[in-house]
Amino acid sequence: MTIRVLVADDQPLMRAAFEMTLRTEEDIELVGEASDGLDAVEQARRLRPDVILTRILAAEDRTTKILILTTFDIDEYVIEAIRAGASGFLLKDVRPSELIEAIRIVARGDALLAPSVTRRLLESIAPSLPVLRPAKTGLLDALTPTERKVLALVGRGASNHEIAAELFVADTTVRTHIRHILEKLALRDRVQAVVLAYDTGLVQPHAS
Repeated sequence: MTIRVLVADDQPLMRAAFEMTLRTEEDIELVGEASDGLDAVEQARRLRPDVILTRILAAEDRTTKILILTTFDIDEYVIEAIRAGASGFLLKDVRPSELIEAIRIVARGDALLAPSVTRRLLESIAPSLPVLRPAKTGLLDALTPTERKVLALVGRGASNHEIAAELFVADTTVRTHIRHILEKLALRDRVQAVVLAYDTGLVQPHAS
């Protein structure tokens, strides 16, 4: 299956570099390039790419996977992209081979980064995140007490194996809990689960 990619970057040289990298892969098709956020949103609606590779986009289409390039210099566009359900984050100096693999990972529906890396990213931007906790806390009512514990551990950056050890259950049981959490809360992947754990106050920045 060919992965359709839209590149959104305000620097022409960056877009050209991405194009050179992507066009070498038989399973990846570059379907469009955008130089600003408005153009990117419009192209995303029209072209329906599988993956958007971006530093500047707050996407509205929840079926499109968002892969963000960042220097951890988080700005409002990246924060909005996280809110929109970004599936992964990469540093801008990523190697071409790592970029290609990242696109394939998010295209098949997996979150790109390890939970611990996602946690560090979220903690770095926590002071800038809008306060949504009062409105979102009620979402957790859909979870069982065990599922709340699992979500909290996911938010703190624990792996499935670490969660299993903490709760004295099998790894397969943890995977089942996480699947139920994602389904109940209408979350796309583990990255969104970490974001929600912070939004609801279930996890506090820099908490152990």
